[in-house]
Amino acid sequence: MTIKKITALFLILTCFACEDYIDTLPEGQENSENYFNSKSDYEDALVGVYDLLSTTYLNNILGEIASDNSLCGGETPTDVLDWQQIDDMTHTPDNGALRSVFQFMYAGISRANYIVEFQDKIDFEGKEQLLAENLVLRSYYYFELVKFFGDVPLYTNGRITIEESQSIPRTPKAEVYAKLEADLQSTIDDLPWQQNQNGRVTKGTALSLLGKIYLYQEKFELAATTLDLVINSGQYQLVDDFSTIFLNSNENNSESVFEVQYFGGEGGSFDCFQCVEGNIAVGFMGPRFTGGDFAPFTSGFSFNPPTQELYNLYSADDERRDATILSMESFIAENPSVTFSLGNELDYTGYYNKKYIPYAEANSGDVNLTHSNNYRAIRYSDVLLMAAEAYNRSGLNDSKAKDYVNLVRVRAGLDEIQTSGTNLTQDIYKERRLELAGEGHRFFDQVRTGRTNSIPNFSNKNVLFPIPRIEIELAGNNWEQNPDY
Repeated sequence: MTIKKITALFLILTCFACEDYIDTLPEGQENSENYFNSKSDYEDALVGVYDLLSTTYLNNILGEIASDNSLCGGETPTDVLDWQQIDDMTHTPDNGALRSVFQFMYAGISRANYIVEFQDKIDFEGKEQLLAENLVLRSYYYFELVKFFGDVPLYTNGRITIEESQSIPRTPKAEVYAKLEADLQSTIDDLPWQQNQNGRVTKGTALSLLGKIYLYQEKFELAATTLDLVINSGQYQLVDDFSTIFLNSNENNSESVFEVQYFGGEGGSFDCFQCVEGNIAVGFMGPRFTGGDFAPFTSGFSFNPPTQELYNLYSADDERRDATILSMESFIAENPSVTFSLGNELDYTGYYNKKYIPYAEANSGDVNLTHSNNYRAIRYSDVLLMAAEAYNRSGLNDSKAKDYVNLVRVRAGLDEIQTSGTNLTQDIYKERRLELAGEGHRFFDQVRTGRTNSIPNFSNKNVLFPIPRIEIELAGNNWEQNPDY
């Protein structure tokens, strides 16, 4: 059984409205006085924290659209205007997608803080591990916020109240990172390497996230030694055939370090995206098929089309190319009966994100919203490439850095590289792009390494997204906006 298939009774108790993430429990409803009185109460509460991982579908899409990997696409140049603006780098503090990211991540944090607030109410077997999982999840949500917005308000002791939101300023990201480092370090001893239930965080999840946070701060030696703990654990290995990694039949495989679980058997609608149990991103990214036999795929909304430049970056013998990008020219040549709509012709490239393409399945509700493709948030290949970068950029060990990169390259059917120094750095950057294309990491990799020149219309202010204007107003105008917004 996976996290997403559990009946989460806790969601009834912390029903965050689609418009807000602040706890506003009406009088007379269930509250903490008659909750958190049993182990099962805490377990149900933790499921509530896991549940908000489903909303990171948006982070995945925006991390590609904002980069040079893909365009926005869609049906027309104004389809989902918030995404179109991010693609064009014309987004403002009134962008609805950015407000959703802000709200969704803080909703997850507030649910985690609910457990922290009452963590000492009772004792039970397994409590240490449960609290550790909770802190890892909260750290993940905060890390996503810092990636998008930089300095963010740091709430750690309880549910987020209106009073707190109007009194706590934005916390410098260095202080947020320091808190995440301390929290993650505190969880390591209480987490197992393997869980009995798919989707739960493990020791490898905590260490990999910690290593990534070090890397983002250019604490390269700490990143290298932390990520090596994951690599040397023997718990993970690369899947032999890259083309199988993202198949629904190969979820939670040997290189899955942290995987968000989605479920297509429970209906959803456009009325409340955080209520949907399926992977919303998948339906948005598929081609707009209109006829013929296009099995095993099903139709989508044609967003996030990869660019010609990205496709050309792969060599013809790189096994990742055709597993990462669906070429419609090649697909139609093999399936001549298939017809499809170009959608937004200004952004039509002839390519689609194959890693998260919608497959035909017995899903419920709106079939474009309830696909069961899991999101591979951290893969072992990502860990290897992060460690390689840390060893190389720190000057610690180029030989080890090459070994890690070459594990990834050989799996892709490519020759080993023999570079060193800054040339190796560039090779590692390129390998990250080729290996992780379509997975939502590209924009943030470009920003943190200062390689944003290839992003159309990018300016210095775009290293961060703006804090949503309405959130600043709701906080009593207590927060300063990011520069130049």
